[in-house]
Amino acid sequence: MIPQVHLHSLCLLILYLTTGYSQEGKFSGPLKPMTFSIFEGQEPSQIIFQFKANPPAVTFQLTGETDNIFMIERDGLLYYTRALDREARSTHNLQVAALDASGAVVEGPVPITIEVKDINDNRPMFLQSKYEGSVRQNSRPGKPFLYVNATDLDDPATPNAQLYYQIVIQLPMINNIMYFQINNKTGGISLTREGAKELDPAKNPSYNLVVSVKDMGGQSENSFSDTTSVDIIVTENIWKAPEPVEIVENSTDPHPIKITQVRWNDPGAQYSLVDKENWPRFPFSIDQEGDIYVTQPLDREEKDAYVFYAVAKDEYGEALSYRLTIHVKVKDINDNPPTCPSPVSVFEVQENERLGSSIGTLTAHDRDEENTANSFLAYRIVEQTPKLPMDGLFLIENFSGMLQLAKQSLKKQDTPQYNLTVAVSDKDFKTLCSVQINVIDINDQIPIFEKSDYGNLTLTEDTKVGSTILAIQATDADEPFTGSSKILYHITVGDSEGRLGVDTDPHTNTGYVIIKKPLDFETAAVSNIVFKAENPEPLVFGVTYNESSFAKFTLIVTDVNEAPQFPQHVFQANVSEDVAIGTKVGNVTAKDPEGLDIRYSLRGDTRGWLKIDHVTGEIFSVAPLDREAGSPYRVQVVATEVGGSSLSSVSEFHLTLLDVNDNPPRLAKEYTGLFFCHPLRAPGSLIFEATDDDQPKFRGPHFTFSLASGNLENDWEVSKINVTHARLSTRHTSFEEREYIVLIRINDGGRPPLEGIVSLPVTFCTCVEGSCFRPAGHQPGIPTIGMAVGILLTTLLVIGIILTVVFIRMKKDKGKDNVESTQASEVKPLRS
Repeated sequence: MIPQVHLHSLCLLILYLTTGYSQEGKFSGPLKPMTFSIFEGQEPSQIIFQFKANPPAVTFQLTGETDNIFMIERDGLLYYTRALDREARSTHNLQVAALDASGAVVEGPVPITIEVKDINDNRPMFLQSKYEGSVRQNSRPGKPFLYVNATDLDDPATPNAQLYYQIVIQLPMINNIMYFQINNKTGGISLTREGAKELDPAKNPSYNLVVSVKDMGGQSENSFSDTTSVDIIVTENIWKAPEPVEIVENSTDPHPIKITQVRWNDPGAQYSLVDKENWPRFPFSIDQEGDIYVTQPLDREEKDAYVFYAVAKDEYGEALSYRLTIHVKVKDINDNPPTCPSPVSVFEVQENERLGSSIGTLTAHDRDEENTANSFLAYRIVEQTPKLPMDGLFLIENFSGMLQLAKQSLKKQDTPQYNLTVAVSDKDFKTLCSVQINVIDINDQIPIFEKSDYGNLTLTEDTKVGSTILAIQATDADEPFTGSSKILYHITVGDSEGRLGVDTDPHTNTGYVIIKKPLDFETAAVSNIVFKAENPEPLVFGVTYNESSFAKFTLIVTDVNEAPQFPQHVFQANVSEDVAIGTKVGNVTAKDPEGLDIRYSLRGDTRGWLKIDHVTGEIFSVAPLDREAGSPYRVQVVATEVGGSSLSSVSEFHLTLLDVNDNPPRLAKEYTGLFFCHPLRAPGSLIFEATDDDQPKFRGPHFTFSLASGNLENDWEVSKINVTHARLSTRHTSFEEREYIVLIRINDGGRPPLEGIVSLPVTFCTCVEGSCFRPAGHQPGIPTIGMAVGILLTTLLVIGIILTVVFIRMKKDKGKDNVESTQASEVKPLRS
């Protein structure tokens, strides 16, 4: 039988060998300080490390916080015998020493640290099975009013102890809307925006919540959870705007004076006021109890009402709720006397005015509050000057201030002006106002012309508009510079066209006759004009205008030869561009004021498209028209009188050419440089665009595309992309390295339809870096390489010959100079 201790060692050795701990340097090694991490809850008898010691060490000793869990064999095999529990001890501090045969320490002890790693083996637990709290209605959403708390014994640095809070049930649930929310990390319960609006203790005074908590951050199906109950009482919100406040103006009481108050639902709020209107001098304040004060006397006439806001904030300066609106009305006292509308109020009354007639209304003002006793005014005449022919000629209505004629009609020649003193009173004050009443003349005299006939006046019909042609004069015996004596002149007979007008000089009443519209000999050669002079003020009863207020003169207009006149500056016509030659395309008309015949001609017909009938003014086409060449086509029509001075005038004729489909489709641009890289590895395609020169239709061009020859169909394919673009594609890849000309038929779909055949040159060539490489070849006008070399050599040879000739010539000239020099020296006489 094998002893039990040896059997246990044998089992550990087998486990050690099968688990790979025998690998040198990873699971075994010399005795030195080490740290090991082990998950809690693992099966016992797990090997940790194999320590090795050098002789004379023969065994190992383990001490420290072993808790009878950690063991070491004589050969240095460190292991543990029970599952570890991090919540019982998270770190085990051990010491290992190597001993010799006598038990003496020969190496160490060295520290060995065992860190117990956490696993999720503990469920979270709420600290209370039931929570209770209260919240005010209209509290700020998102601000917690109650916290629920749970704990988890697992390692807080791992997800095992990361808690996630959630509201599972809300009772009652109204309209399926959550009134409460919870911070899933802190457990803080607050109102939602809907809850802040809808909570009302009168409807539902209490709510019950079921709150759950999960570990693993709530993200794992294997997380543990717990629930608790939360009872919430809804209390009335006392954060309400106070009733409007009335403050008597100009108070003499000591200030500040408390006028109202606001209160937040909980103590500790910080209060402030916000001026809505940014008044320069804000006369209100609030203390930290929420009491609101007026800080100085108010004046209603300066400002009769104030609107401002009260705000409550927490200790961090965050608003606790919405701000409250405070209304203050300044109550009026009678502290303003009546004021006169002006230093002197002036009125007019006509002489012979009937008794009781209204002269005017005196309207005084009072700055105190309207429609109150403080601003209710009473009027009374206290003095009349002069008192002629008697006192009390005038009456004033007590409350409206309307002045009336009281006793008899007035005469301007007796007294032209009266002055009244009127007392205007409210219940405490009285003000004296001055009133001046002017007696004005009545219109009992008619204007009388100084002469009734101004004779004949002859003018040419081209007399300039605005010219003054005559001065007329009437007089009026009424008071000067009044509506009774002012004279207005009107033409009553002889000018139905309104060619003349009369302006009056306000100082002299002289009338100046002016031309307002051009005169016309042909329609009005002689006009018998009649003037009427009248006043802007109506005449008094029994007085009427008579023949003395009328005058006449005769206007004779002489003829002036005038050019023909067109009825309009521009004549317009529309015609299709394909009309037959000789078609009438329009006509123009003109009239000569003297009735002479007119001859028509065209000017500016640069294309020679039109002709005009010289007598009738009818215009005809004489050549094919082309809208694309120019539309509208503009020419000038000249009308010349036949006989007389041959005067002429000019008008415009604009001919708009309506489009017909007479232009075949074409390519929108010149397509050059189209190529495919040779050899073609896969079928390729190119895109091209079509257009034509006709007028764009409402729905735009609609082209169709096809190959122009059946022989091309084996190599090419055309497909339509849209109404103007198409794609040319290759059907295979076996193309030669050369240029191909692809003919394409384009139909415009017009009425009638037109077709055009266009050619697309496509080159298959060797490509270098994505571009077509074309070796230089002989082109017309460009020499070949051989020719270029020959030309260069010939040029060099000619240059060489020229240089040789020049060199020989220079050498001969130099020899000649030497001979001449020698000869000269031979004949030169010697000097003694």
